Amino acid sequence: MFFLHRSVKTVAATAVLTAAVTTPAAHARETDQVLRVYNDNIENLVMNNADGSCTRISGPAHLTSMLVDDSGRTGTSGVRAPDLLIVQQVRGIGQARAYADQLSAKFGYPAGTFKAIVAWDDPQPWGGSHHCDRQSLGDLKKRQTNGIIYNTRTLKLAETSKYWSAGWLKPGTSYAGGAGCTLYKPPSNDDGAAYAYKWKRTSAIAARFTMRATGTPVFAASMHLPQENRRNACAGPGDTGLAGSGIRLGADARRLMNASTIRVVGVDANRTGIARTTLGGYGMTGYGAKPTLGSRKIDYLFVKGAVRPSPVDHTVNSTKSNHRALYAFITV
Repeated sequence: MFFLHRSVKTVAATAVLTAAVTTPAAHARETDQVLRVYNDNIENLVMNNADGSCTRISGPAHLTSMLVDDSGRTGTSGVRAPDLLIVQQVRGIGQARAYADQLSAKFGYPAGTFKAIVAWDDPQPWGGSHHCDRQSLGDLKKRQTNGIIYNTRTLKLAETSKYWSAGWLKPGTSYAGGAGCTLYKPPSNDDGAAYAYKWKRTSAIAARFTMRATGTPVFAASMHLPQENRRNACAGPGDTGLAGSGIRLGADARRLMNASTIRVVGVDANRTGIARTTLGGYGMTGYGAKPTLGSRKIDYLFVKGAVRPSPVDHTVNSTKSNHRALYAFITV
């Protein structure tokens, strides 16, 4: 079943949670004119190790390893609550909400302060062991979707887009400069029952928000492209994507983006060498040039806005995931 799968969904303004205790730190956070954005493929909070074993990571441990202060350091008193956390590879709305509540608890906020949007509420499982020596951990990686977690103290949700599908080159098809590309969804999805629903992990989702303090409209999108994008960039039928990257924004997402001043897009593109100017036509610039998966950079964060300099190149090497998180602190 879809979660928020509608072309236009206007969300009524949510009152500030009256149960929250207003502390000096919380007050400073809510009047701070900075939008704190992170992007990470959290790998269902299960890490694949080089020896074939897997390690389960708790939500709080992952958050502590990823959230940084203005100097790019984790675990300090200067770490403030994020406004947007763009994530890939969550099991569904249940895991996304639990993770959001753990984020709320980390900063002393009531459950529900951080809320989650996902492309698929409860995606069907696919695959086998997912390269884990313990099947129980592999099973935790079988359901995959993409989402956005947002801070209701600082952002008000306005609309959520329709999901849109990634593109791919089906094995055995001639690429022919992109002519062989199709949408990675039925009927052009993986063959075999074990992989029938693998395509759902690449369904993208976007939303438009309003900053409560300033009224500034903010656009955010989360994408995960298939492994086939590594060798053959595909964004849709006969389409190689923006600047031959395999990246595209769905029509409904572009509508929300065009109505937004600040724009952020987080992507696990499964492709190296994507230029920071790839989304320049939408006014966005890429941030972070360090590797994000082993020695390769395949994850990207694009932003339209006044991004503050980062002493660690917007990349958090300590992230407890196979993917290193990217972040951008935007002055508004």
